[in-house]
Amino acid sequence: MEMSKKYDPKSVEKGKYEEWVSAGYFKSDASSEKPPFSVVIPPPNVTGKLHLGHAWDTTLQDIITRMKRMQGYEVLYLPGMDHAGIATQAKVEARMRKEGLSRHDIGREKFLEQAWDWKEEYADFIRSQWKQIGLGLDYDKERFTLDEGLSKAVRKVFVDMYNKDLIYRGEYIINWDPETRTALSDIEVIHKEIEGNFYHVRYPLADGNHLEVATTRPETMLGDTAIVVHPDDERYKQYIGKTVTLPIMERELPIISDPYVDMTFGTGVMKVTPAHDPNDFVLGERHDLERINVMNEDGSMNDLAGKYAGMDRFECRKALVKDLESGGYLIKVEPHVHSVGHSERSGAVVEPYLSTQWFVKMDELAKKSLDNQDSDNAVNFVPERFDSTFRRWMGDIRDWVISRQLWWGHQIPAWYHKESGEIYVGMEAPSDASDWVQDEDVLDTWFSSALWPFSTMGWPDETEDLKKFFPTNVLVTGYDIIFFWVARMIFSSLEHTGEKPFDDVLLHGLVRDEQNRKMSKSLGNGVDPMEVIEKYGADALRYFLATGSTPGQDLRYSDEKVESIWNFINKIWNASRFSMMNIGENFHMSDIDLEGEKSLADEWILTRLNETIGNVTQLSEHYEFGEVGRLLYNFIWDDFCDWYIEMAKVPMTEGTEAEKAMTRSVLLHTLDNILKMLHPFMPFVTEEIYQSIEADRSIVTSEWAKAHTHLSNPTSKDGMALLVDIIKSVRQTRNEVNAPLSKPIDIFIEVKDATRREIIEKNRHYIDRFCNPSTLEIASEISTEEDVKADVVNGATVILPLSGLIDMQEEIARLENEQKRLDGELKRVAGKLGNERFVANAPADVVAKEKEKQLGYQAQYNEVKERLDSLKRKG
Repeated sequence: MEMSKKYDPKSVEKGKYEEWVSAGYFKSDASSEKPPFSVVIPPPNVTGKLHLGHAWDTTLQDIITRMKRMQGYEVLYLPGMDHAGIATQAKVEARMRKEGLSRHDIGREKFLEQAWDWKEEYADFIRSQWKQIGLGLDYDKERFTLDEGLSKAVRKVFVDMYNKDLIYRGEYIINWDPETRTALSDIEVIHKEIEGNFYHVRYPLADGNHLEVATTRPETMLGDTAIVVHPDDERYKQYIGKTVTLPIMERELPIISDPYVDMTFGTGVMKVTPAHDPNDFVLGERHDLERINVMNEDGSMNDLAGKYAGMDRFECRKALVKDLESGGYLIKVEPHVHSVGHSERSGAVVEPYLSTQWFVKMDELAKKSLDNQDSDNAVNFVPERFDSTFRRWMGDIRDWVISRQLWWGHQIPAWYHKESGEIYVGMEAPSDASDWVQDEDVLDTWFSSALWPFSTMGWPDETEDLKKFFPTNVLVTGYDIIFFWVARMIFSSLEHTGEKPFDDVLLHGLVRDEQNRKMSKSLGNGVDPMEVIEKYGADALRYFLATGSTPGQDLRYSDEKVESIWNFINKIWNASRFSMMNIGENFHMSDIDLEGEKSLADEWILTRLNETIGNVTQLSEHYEFGEVGRLLYNFIWDDFCDWYIEMAKVPMTEGTEAEKAMTRSVLLHTLDNILKMLHPFMPFVTEEIYQSIEADRSIVTSEWAKAHTHLSNPTSKDGMALLVDIIKSVRQTRNEVNAPLSKPIDIFIEVKDATRREIIEKNRHYIDRFCNPSTLEIASEISTEEDVKADVVNGATVILPLSGLIDMQEEIARLENEQKRLDGELKRVAGKLGNERFVANAPADVVAKEKEKQLGYQAQYNEVKERLDSLKRKG
């Protein structure tokens, strides 16, 4: 297959993915005798299209699985999507509101039909984007967190944990989102520092005195049931057992004592509101206090709030503070910056709220996870520092609230008897279903995604896929969801399968913009990966994402960097096309023979190729893709394209048939292995080039690059380095004095060491080709009476007579003109930077650019002056 003259990513990428999928290259076979390698995709939410973070995540997974497939593993790269309970329901309800409807208008069944329609619509978007990125997914194994099989796994886990007393139902203070009207787990709450107030309130005693209490949430005092002081606090010991009057509500509150109180904080007096504060709830449990919930689910005040009933909680705060002030109860208001929880999904201020919910007991599960990290079976975190992050989280974890007041999700498999109130938990509804009503709540989305590595493979059934591919080998995800997802998968897998879910966790950071800001809708700085692919191609985007940072670090997106990678691919394209033209259409992979006599350049490129294969393979196994990218770039651009291909032209035009055959073999062997190392990063362009070599084969199923160490000759590196240094020295001097390559010049090379002299003599045809000497003398000692330019390189001295290089007077005149020009530029820039108004008013980046120009001009000026002085001395 002939390569086109120009690299065009659109035409290169067109149709290839469909060919790979239809050929079944990405299908996994549990009956295969090959060693297994499995990766499950972190399931994207069916709430929208994929963003740059998803593209980064999946590119890394695809690189790993493509490489393993080439290394002979039976690879399962399992696709799937998450139902994303709160987020998807919010999107569907927002769409319905535009039609003037609410979910309550149409009922649960009809609402769920609309949610499923949404899922199908967005699942198609996501699949099309997977295709554009080029992900080698086994679509026969695609799963969804609400599909029948995963729903069965979720029910079994719930029932099993309930029967083991690991799941319980109880009244507790939970994080409540008044906007979406659902419970939130701790990690769904984002804490923000906001400016608020401390309200100091007088609680009257019967004897005419009072106790002073400070609160940031005065509206909750309507639910106070006690006042608490420390038992050892001498200021208040006489009041323990007495009562105060709750302002406004006129309710008597007992004064109790508890060592929980910090005597040094504030007045040392606390109000106790068991229905609206988690710490107060614990105090209330200990002292058997009443729980008075004064709020509705939407954050408005209920009938227990007295005259404030029906008000929004924040409106109530204003009205209550006004009433406290007019009643003489408000002592003072102090500004206070404090941390306030906000819902990750809706942004609403989270309310600590007394509610009956379902919980997972975490102490036993956390201990099992931490014990496993101290065993030989530990999950390997990459980078390692995230292991301590995981341990810290698991060591300080609260019980997990798993019920959500939604319709979209796994409905809790618990039923309540209509008359007795008895709870039944089971895989299916009770046989006499008419006497029972199922819990209306659904499970937290993370409850089902915590089972993802094994539920997707058929668990709880003992499937062939489960036996072959579980535990999985590596999970690739962002460090921001260690708590949300990674930790939960680990303790869930250990509890339900007795196995860790994956061997390694490769964690990457966040994608940031060029100004190092986190990408967000509010900043409007997001980048659509599909637009980048449209402009530069998937291969350029993938290579940038994979090599642009190190594990665990954030990635700064840059259009300029993606464009530079497009240029790199273009270089590969042109080098491959040149190689194929010189190799010829009658020379094939089967014709490669590397056992004959080779040139220094042949031995060198084969040695460097073997080193590169070894290093790339080893670094890839450790997920150091940034370093892999650097090695490949340097080897391909510098060694292969800039030097070997250029040197290959010599035997291809002047050599014997044997030399030409060897050059073809080395060219094709090197190109073949370059393509294989690049393929996981750049699947499309490597397939296009590979099929110009082997039209009836796909690089997807080819064998990974292998180092042929018997072809390495370490001494060739020294010889080649010497040769390259000599050629670079001559080129540099020609460039400095404006002597074009077309002009023959005298070249003398002084080499004391006989071995090095022999290397240069043997390879003088390269110097003839790349330096264009009129005379080339290589000797142990060179003596000349002429003015010369001498350059000492590694093991030799390159001597060029100036008389043959330049017309001294012309060069002096040219340099004087250049010096005059640079002097003018320096004065112009100095004038700008010396202008106080310019420096004060111009944008910082403009001023910085002018300073950068000044440094550049000064360096050029110094260089020109030095050369001019040197020539004048010699003239």
